[in-house]
Amino acid sequence: MTSSVKTAKVSSKGQITLPREVREALGTDHVRIVYAAGEVRIEPLRDVAGSLAQYVKGKKRSSFRVTREKAWRAVVREKHKRR
Repeated sequence: MTSSVKTAKVSSKGQITLPREVREALGTDHVRIVYAAGEVRIEPLRDVAGSLAQYVKGKKRSSFRVTREKAWRAVVREKHKRR
């Protein structure tokens, strides 16, 4: 893999656009952003549902849509302290 340095502007909403070359190199539309020791790393996330697994009870596999909905409900409940 060749290295490359790219620049991106952070918008007023805190968003950036990854250059096409970087998106293609990642090979996915989903990334994990890791901040540690004063550095930010963008890593490809191949299994999006896996990143939401903490919100799904049991071992049964479900679609991304179902997993996302369960995660969304769990976050809303947690935010509003509802059980």
